[in-house]
Amino acid sequence: MNTKSLRFKIVDAVYIAMMILPIVFGIVLQVLTDPATEGITITGAKIFFEIPMPLQNFVITESQVNSAIALIVILFFCLFITHGISEKIELKRQHFAEMIVEKVDNLVEENMGSYFSAYSPFIIAIMALSAVSSLLSLFGLFAPTSDINIVAGWAILVFILITYYKMKCGPLYYLKGFTEPVAFLTPLNVIGEIATPISMAFRHYGNVLSGSVISALLCSALAGLSAKLLGWLPGFLADMPLLQVGIPAVLSIYLDIFSGCLQAFIFAMLTMLYIAGGFPAEEYEKRKARKRAKNKN
Repeated sequence: MNTKSLRFKIVDAVYIAMMILPIVFGIVLQVLTDPATEGITITGAKIFFEIPMPLQNFVITESQVNSAIALIVILFFCLFITHGISEKIELKRQHFAEMIVEKVDNLVEENMGSYFSAYSPFIIAIMALSAVSSLLSLFGLFAPTSDINIVAGWAILVFILITYYKMKCGPLYYLKGFTEPVAFLTPLNVIGEIATPISMAFRHYGNVLSGSVISALLCSALAGLSAKLLGWLPGFLADMPLLQVGIPAVLSIYLDIFSGCLQAFIFAMLTMLYIAGGFPAEEYEKRKARKRAKNKN
């Protein structure tokens, strides 16, 4: 083993460790801060501490900490799969990295058009952050996507981008759109505009939270059913959680893994469709053509 390959493996090991350590930190933090309880409890994100501010205290919650954990995991995963990339493909991970880039580029091209080709990094970032945040529940951590504040922040960011592209043809053209197809529908159009980020946030938050709640309730129900079925056995056999072995893992494949990844994909798809759908491409091109003709004259 030469020095270069040894150094390469050491860097790889560091990247892998930095993907694991934040999750371990989150688990330890939860164990240290989670009070002992009996039975099943379903609560929101814990508040760790507050920073005094003039208007309102700045609150540091479990959602924010776990969001940071998700971001760190994604960062070092990206560093890992791009480590050692070269023109001549020598690593299997490079095939994986190139596949991700190609799939996301094609997805953006199909749903947004060539004008938005630069949006691929933004879309994959939203998708990855949402998926990893939801999958943190597999480690017993609070999923940030189960907090409406986190998902609402993403939805507001997307809404700002939607509004920005709708106003590409000017504020008057944007306001005129509320009067179409007829003027008396203006109040409904305004409500529909405001409802966009609200529906995006509550759809994502509600689906992820409901999966976590159902998973917790099923685990509790299986524990009770196991005690009923085996309660007549003598000694330690009566305390065996038979139905809690394997069945919750199978259920989590849908409730945690499939559902979390699906909601990430849906949120990314809605982001693409809303941004591209709100952009008046034809009118924008006409205005650019008129401006070019005016400048020539």
